[in-house]
Amino acid sequence: MKITNLISHTRKAAMIATITGVTAAGALGAASALLPAQSVQAASNSSASEASYQRNLAIKNLNSFYKPALKGQFPGNVQEFAIGKTKRADVMKRFSSADVPRTSATGFDAYTATMGSPGYSFRYTNDVLSEIRYFGTNVERQTNIGGITMQLLRQQWYAPSSTSTITTGKQKQTKVTYNRGDYKLEFIFNTSTDLDHINLVKK
Repeated sequence: MKITNLISHTRKAAMIATITGVTAAGALGAASALLPAQSVQAASNSSASEASYQRNLAIKNLNSFYKPALKGQFPGNVQEFAIGKTKRADVMKRFSSADVPRTSATGFDAYTATMGSPGYSFRYTNDVLSEIRYFGTNVERQTNIGGITMQLLRQQWYAPSSTSTITTGKQKQTKVTYNRGDYKLEFIFNTSTDLDHINLVKK
């Protein structure tokens, strides 16, 4: 009897161990099956968070142009320059010689974007500043000019003062203009989602 009971007990223990192992393996398999879905969700959340972060910075950058334009100025490291007031000599004193100097009296002095610093072009009338062009940064461009679309511009600043198509060589661009006091801010788009640069000129 004792041997029989021992055998029976051993068989039961083996069955329990087998069932437990199968159950654990099944649970582990189910958990493993969930991991890819969880990873995808986490990646999706991270991507959405990054997109939201970039959009907020693009909005902040866009709105930084709004008030200075009333004084004929741009924000940032050119904020001391003013349309109709600043002389070419003052710009050159601040930025040194242009990376691409003008080739005529009405041409542009171009300063290319460097690590973290935006690119600009300046035009003069009788050596007094008459137009500033802002080309944005090359690094993290989506948080700068690259994140400003036509839709975002209209959402933030509503209907523009005017919209027109301009042609430079074979390239067609859309100019979206907002009047700001005695001055105009012109947003030059290659496409509805590709802002090439921003102009500031006197009306």
